[in-house]
Amino acid sequence: MEKDLRRGSARVLILAMLAEKPMYGYQIAKELKRRSKGYFAFKEGTLYPALHGLEKDGLLQSEWEVVDKGPSRKYYHLTDDGRKALADSTEEWTTFSQRLLSILGEQHTEPAAS
Repeated sequence: MEKDLRRGSARVLILAMLAEKPMYGYQIAKELKRRSKGYFAFKEGTLYPALHGLEKDGLLQSEWEVVDKGPSRKYYHLTDDGRKALADSTEEWTTFSQRLLSILGEQHTEPAAS
């Protein structure tokens, strides 16, 4: 179940990172892992298909940036539709988590059935 929850949150997490600034794939993965203290550690097999899907859906655009030292990097940034999708997803995840926590909280406050 934990794996499914992480996979289901990949899109909104990527959008949230890119709302701050354009990033390349490895940078997104590294920042998500750092901020979540290792909880969200996306592998290439999860991250890049999600990025390509978001781009296909028109929520991201990408461009290659040539650097003097090292390989060129493909930077992703949000489109206007991506910003709207992030706002909608944030609202949905907030409602979901509040409802879930309210139910879980009820389990700890109700007397045990005899």
